[in-house]
Amino acid sequence: MGAADLDRFRDDVARELSRFGDDRRAALVSVGPDLAPFLDAATSFVAGGKRLRAAFCRAGWLVAGGDPDDPAVVTASASLEWLQGSALVHDDLMDGSDTRRGNPSVHRAFEAQHRAGGQDAVGDAERFGLSTAVLLGDLMLSWADEQLRSSGLPRVPEALHFLDLCRSEVVAGQYLDVLAQTRPTVTVEEAMIIVRFKAASYTVERPLHIGAALAGADADLIDGLSAVALPLGQAFQLRDDVLGVFGDPAVTGKPAGDDLREGKRTVLVARATELGSDDDRALLSRLLGTREGVEPLTDLMVRTGALAAVERDIARLEDEADAAITALGDHARSVLGPLALSATRRTS
Repeated sequence: MGAADLDRFRDDVARELSRFGDDRRAALVSVGPDLAPFLDAATSFVAGGKRLRAAFCRAGWLVAGGDPDDPAVVTASASLEWLQGSALVHDDLMDGSDTRRGNPSVHRAFEAQHRAGGQDAVGDAERFGLSTAVLLGDLMLSWADEQLRSSGLPRVPEALHFLDLCRSEVVAGQYLDVLAQTRPTVTVEEAMIIVRFKAASYTVERPLHIGAALAGADADLIDGLSAVALPLGQAFQLRDDVLGVFGDPAVTGKPAGDDLREGKRTVLVARATELGSDDDRALLSRLLGTREGVEPLTDLMVRTGALAAVERDIARLEDEADAAITALGDHARSVLGPLALSATRRTS
């Protein structure tokens, strides 16, 4: 899957999401015109993004011998963008994030819509925004299942098994992440368990499995794809952790140091706890989760060697994924190689 092919696929996914969203809008807006902004928010939310989960779904299809020109696989792959949208909307709500991709997060956008109503609007604007974000995320989660079923591919029941696993695992990972924020420290091993469920399974492993199942993959191929996906998905999340502290806001669409401001117990933070002095750990405990802590803790990540350690973790995981791709053969290499690089060597 070369760069040009991936770009075409992303365009195809965008068109398919727009078509599906327009169809559902036409069916639901008849209930009442007040639904229009709500439904439009769902479609606009998935209008951008890297399409990684959709791309890995199609990659699983191709590795398992699926027809590269079958338009039904675009419909099936696009369904995972609704799942991603749902997770991001809820994630921003839980983290209290103000922005997403350079725009107001969904709960903030609907909060602002309520405030714009002036004296005619009653009730609490913040609660309206939070409630709407919960409902919008739920709607997109439902649409993920619905769009996959609408693809018409004969092996959708087999693929739904992996979609069910994916949804359960990402919720489990999210809960472990929320729970971690209530603890003073989290070890590297504990942080990596969160990465395994919140990111590796949901971003790479299950999308590959869904696509492969749609093409009739056997158990051996499913296992081989897992051997690629788990280290690759972990490397993807560790890169996300690094970007959450050191990324360029103009590229990531999120404020610099957002993860530190939100108090996330990432692997990067766990490495700093592990490698730092007693004074460093005291500084982390006092400043993590505060606005004033962003600059000194960013410096601490570099000074303690935590950033360098996570970069070594990423490189090791990339090597593991690369070896697993090699074990699957030349066809898998041609499909998965470019995707693997795009997942871990990125700036947003």
